[in-house]
Amino acid sequence: MSGLEKALFNLKFTAKQLNRQAVKAGKDETSEKAKIKKALSQGNQDIAKIYAQNAIRKQNERLNLLRLASRIDAVASRVQTAVTMRQVTGSMANVVKGMDSAMKTMNLEKISLVMDKFETQFEDLDVATGYYENATSSATAVATPQEDVDRLMGQIADENGLELAQELTAATPSRAKIGPTEQEEDVLGERLRALRG
Repeated sequence: MSGLEKALFNLKFTAKQLNRQAVKAGKDETSEKAKIKKALSQGNQDIAKIYAQNAIRKQNERLNLLRLASRIDAVASRVQTAVTMRQVTGSMANVVKGMDSAMKTMNLEKISLVMDKFETQFEDLDVATGYYENATSSATAVATPQEDVDRLMGQIADENGLELAQELTAATPSRAKIGPTEQEEDVLGERLRALRG
């Protein structure tokens, strides 16, 4: 196994592990949501808030794991392309040798077979490069804003027909996010420059 193939194996293995961890975080999130429902039905809003924070943290953890797995998968795709290119280059060299001998004898059947092989190699290359050109972007972890916690608690209360104290909705004015913050715009700008570069 070459160094490139070893790297490819490790990348795929890591992406698979991250996806497994993301699934676990998703299950933990579901479990925390069930605890919110129970706490709200018992009238324990403070405890429900803690569970809501946990649920949002698990949701963010799951998203970040999936994003990281996706980035690693994109790198694995590029490495896979390099491995495929190396294999195709070797195959092409053999096809060219076959073409040389077929052209010397001018055997039309041989030339036709060699051209079929040649076209197959290019089709394989097109399929490989088309498949591996999908790349994804990264994002940073997010904290658990109070409004998200309150929104999640409200959603679970609504879904389960539970009463939520008025103080909760009165304490949290609804703020609509209009656009990215200055810091987010800087990060997006840097990523755009990196992609263009």
